[in-house]
Amino acid sequence: MISIQLPDGSKREFPQPVTVADVAASIGTGLAKAALAGRVGSGDDAKLVDTSYLIDRDMPLAIVTEKDPDGLEVIRHSTAHLLAYAVKELFPEAQVTIGPVIENGFYYDFSYKRPFTPEDLAAIEAKMTELAKKDEKVTRSVLPRDEAVSYFKGIGEAYKAEIIASIPANEDVSLYAEGGFTDLCRGPHVPSTGKLKHFKLMKVAGAYWRGDHRNEQLQRIYGTAWATKDDLQAYLRMLEEAEKRDHRKIGKDLDLFHIDEHAPGVVFWHPKGWTVWQEVEQYMRRVYRDNGYQEVKGPQLLDKSLWEATGHWDKYRDNMFTTESEKRDYALKPMNCPGHILIFKHGIKSYRDLPLRFGEFGQCHRNEPTGGLHGIMRVRGFTQDDGHIFCTEDQILAECVAYTALLQKVYKDFGFTDIIYKVATRPEARIGSDEVWDKAEFALMESLRASGVEFIIAPGDGAFYGPKIEYTLKDAIGRQWQCGTMQVDFSMPGRLGAEYVAEDGERHTPVMLHRAIVGSLERFIGILIEQHAGALPVWLAPTQVVVANITDAQADYVSEIVKTLQKQGVRVQADLRNEKITYKIREHSLQKTPFILVVGDKEKANGAVAVRARGNQDLGVMSLEDFAAKLSSTIAEKA
Repeated sequence: MISIQLPDGSKREFPQPVTVADVAASIGTGLAKAALAGRVGSGDDAKLVDTSYLIDRDMPLAIVTEKDPDGLEVIRHSTAHLLAYAVKELFPEAQVTIGPVIENGFYYDFSYKRPFTPEDLAAIEAKMTELAKKDEKVTRSVLPRDEAVSYFKGIGEAYKAEIIASIPANEDVSLYAEGGFTDLCRGPHVPSTGKLKHFKLMKVAGAYWRGDHRNEQLQRIYGTAWATKDDLQAYLRMLEEAEKRDHRKIGKDLDLFHIDEHAPGVVFWHPKGWTVWQEVEQYMRRVYRDNGYQEVKGPQLLDKSLWEATGHWDKYRDNMFTTESEKRDYALKPMNCPGHILIFKHGIKSYRDLPLRFGEFGQCHRNEPTGGLHGIMRVRGFTQDDGHIFCTEDQILAECVAYTALLQKVYKDFGFTDIIYKVATRPEARIGSDEVWDKAEFALMESLRASGVEFIIAPGDGAFYGPKIEYTLKDAIGRQWQCGTMQVDFSMPGRLGAEYVAEDGERHTPVMLHRAIVGSLERFIGILIEQHAGALPVWLAPTQVVVANITDAQADYVSEIVKTLQKQGVRVQADLRNEKITYKIREHSLQKTPFILVVGDKEKANGAVAVRARGNQDLGVMSLEDFAAKLSSTIAEKA
């Protein structure tokens, strides 16, 4: 008898080997129809399999449906194959290459003699729908590697043949067929194309074969697929909203910044944008000051030997900007940590000096590929709110607890309250003893428990030098942005010879905690712009108040108001143009100015202002003193 253990603890016994589909059918016809795949085994040994997978021994089994996160993965992977099937039906000369699942969807790369057009995309999507409605069975077969190479060469699929030829000769490869289309894949896939109902093709982009610019440029078709129609529609609405919030468009409309072809990947900040930058930086500077950090500043250019000592030269050389002077090689720093270690090493440090916290608004440069640049979100030159804490092993827990509380406060002030926490633990290839790793991982997890938050564990995702916490923000429309980090580093201080005199009089190597709250200021400001759709909170808004007159008779009164508010530290502008007041209000509303003060003869006579708040709110007439008090309170509360 074969015993199958189900997730609810119950067991099903069968006298002979059975498929996943058979097990689902034995439970009920509803589950049999809903089954997309199976998950056999448990823990680290669990794996996804097709519903046709034959179970020939006792094992745990979960039936995967569209309600299971793995089910969505299977749907998307299968829809990528459906895309390739449709392309081959419409464009037989096209060659298929690879088609993986990505966040929220999938893509597939094709080689074809001409660019695909929007009309082609519409036709391909229609063909996908037609093929899905046929509900053709998806079947798996296995071939020896060389036979598979011959098969794909025989049908003119040179790219597939090249991929398979790179697999070791003694290995078999799995193929999946649906209708007249066969593709290379590990699987699993849905049992039939009829399971694929809710998808949409999004765009076409260029992509080099194997990511190498020396190879042919392929055409990458992106798509999205979901378990239900409602999920698909919700995602498309989110994309529509995201397009409205695009920081590149808003940055242009509000005259905040621009990217110039003369400096790709580097930001030109305009006066209003630089005001926002300064507010973020000065806020973070106060965070440094109020939480025991000493601000430092390291050089931009450092000798190659330093990067060799840290290991960055071997691993990140291609992403570093380098130069040469007087027969010495230098690199623009891609991160700030080595510089902070050199500052720590300057002078003898005692255990009484620890924990020692350095903070820097350090400008870094990384040679990102042009295709990966994205407004101010992904750039080549950026500034980090970078901090490094030098401490003993016993101090890791206390520092991490304090840091998480600090990070939560900062994010709340910027308007983010939904945070996802993830602890990445030791990888197989690592340095340091298990005892030290145990202590570091415990400290990171305990710091989150002490903060009263739930967290995800990502086994093996830590750096070779230590574990880390990743803090991910969820924005107003549900997108996730990984910003903050806390990394425990046992390696770099020792590599660069950092030491302190311990209580026993001996020299010891400190632990270094790498931490950033907002990360890249450029990227974070881009996130803020999209989070608030350009309507930044009053304390961050580049112009907080505009004072507009109705006629020239109030010009002097407008100037008095502006001077009064400026003395109180308000970012205020006068609008004395000879335009209708309705025009002025509309224009400043489009600029997302938090408050517009309108003054006419009556307001001038009474020393008052008519207040309009962002969002077309008429707050009525009030004294300037009352308005100033309201404004001050709003700024202080970061509302």
